[in-house]
Amino acid sequence: MAAGVAGLRTFNLADLFEIVADACPDRLALVAGEVRLTYRELDERANRYAHAFLAAGLGPGDHVGIYARNRSEWLEAMVGAFKARTVPININYRYVEDELLYVLRNADIKALVVEDEYLPKVAAVGADAPLLAAVFTLDSGAGAPAAEVAAGLARFADGDRLLAEASSARDFGPRSADDRYMVYTGGTTGFPKGVEWRSEDIFCSALGGGNFGGEPISDPEELAKKADTPPLVQMLTTPLMHGNGQWVTWITLVNAGTAVLWTGLRYDPAEILRTVERERAATMMLVGDAMARPIADELAGGGYDVASLRVVGSGGALLSPAVKEQLRGLVPGLYISDGFGASEFGAGSAQNADGRFPMRPNTAVLGDDLRPVRPGESGRLARTGYIPVGYYKDPEKTAATFPVDPDGVRWVVPGDYARLEDDGTVTLLGRGSVCINTGGEKVFPEEVEGVLKAHAAVYDVVVVGVPDARFGERVAAVASVREGHAVTLAELSEHCRTRIAGYKVPRDLVVVDAVPRSPAGKPDYRWAKEVAAQAAEKAAAGG
Repeated sequence: MAAGVAGLRTFNLADLFEIVADACPDRLALVAGEVRLTYRELDERANRYAHAFLAAGLGPGDHVGIYARNRSEWLEAMVGAFKARTVPININYRYVEDELLYVLRNADIKALVVEDEYLPKVAAVGADAPLLAAVFTLDSGAGAPAAEVAAGLARFADGDRLLAEASSARDFGPRSADDRYMVYTGGTTGFPKGVEWRSEDIFCSALGGGNFGGEPISDPEELAKKADTPPLVQMLTTPLMHGNGQWVTWITLVNAGTAVLWTGLRYDPAEILRTVERERAATMMLVGDAMARPIADELAGGGYDVASLRVVGSGGALLSPAVKEQLRGLVPGLYISDGFGASEFGAGSAQNADGRFPMRPNTAVLGDDLRPVRPGESGRLARTGYIPVGYYKDPEKTAATFPVDPDGVRWVVPGDYARLEDDGTVTLLGRGSVCINTGGEKVFPEEVEGVLKAHAAVYDVVVVGVPDARFGERVAAVASVREGHAVTLAELSEHCRTRIAGYKVPRDLVVVDAVPRSPAGKPDYRWAKEVAAQAAEKAAAGG
């Protein structure tokens, strides 16, 4: 697809949104807590943000940070940034000051849309982020910032005034399919990295390309036809500060659906289910067992009318077979779409009934020589075609993750290992960065975690490697158990031995009150490794 002729709408995210907004202006686009916006209203609010960013002196390619929990303004500012040809940057609201400063600097952020409860952190580090020039405040009901915080913010342009004075008119110049989309990774295995995409590539690779599961549309104006079909109401539980939350929201919008955004301060399965019931949501998007299991347990208690619910989707973390079975037993006819993807890879395919993933066009399992492996062999999952430009300001990591094969084909190889099966499907094995090497055998934590979660007593678990004098590493499980249950290492070992090879069975067990996860449901392997290592050291010392 070409970038488009000046004056025509292109495969630019703002253009694509406007095509849908023009086709169904009075359709409900967004539900975010008490806020309900039609496509026309969302478009107008986004226009105001775009004009305010331009009035603050931002131009094409400049970066706007969004530092807030889920709320309507998160999406308004994001769409507005694309309209102004600036680039929205997601900022994790859990960051401490040093992490915030790192992203402000690394991402070259010039304007910041920030919820007022985080203003003290901005005031504390803002002087060390020289490019930051304007701050737009979102009211959380916390009241006016303290005097010392206000003083620390005084050097920035008054974004609140600029927004109040901004026009809601759509009077912007032409845009390009080359305009950037960027998402910062979570940083659980190191510093966050900015994955930089062209608008057209992220649309085709992660947002369904206007034809989910098939070839991308060839003309952006084809999206207008989406207004001819009833809107799909999607319950979106994941945070917009993560790629998964952004992608499922944009998939909803470019398909003229209604995005129901979870805005609670904590993950509340009861209120989420009440929202599904009230809004008659047909789909609910989750991330792995960390989000799905509380939903299933709450549903099991009864009292919810979720007859509208047809699909539960999970991206970013696979659902365990036990949780899938529980959900299907609670919601008759429920279809579970369990997919994989990555910030660098885009959206992959959905898991089939055998637990495998069909290969999609331009994907392959590559060996270390960047050649496709043969059936029965394992390698790294890779994709070519619609892939990112690279990591922002990091040519070394870009070269490592986006290699060029001997035939000159550029791939993205983010580090997910997979085995190519005889029928052409693939079985995901796990991330190489958390792979355990025990006596020369590779153990992928995700496989062992899935088996452990099938035990009746296990509520959540993370599997890691701990040092071992004989084998280099041994498998350890850090688990939380269901209320009223207890479990021993011997019981878990017996449970595992009929399901996985002996070398994969955990040799250590640490029971904790809760397994911490990111707001997107991702496990913290560094934390689990520290907990398991400390327990192992204590045991070795006779403690």
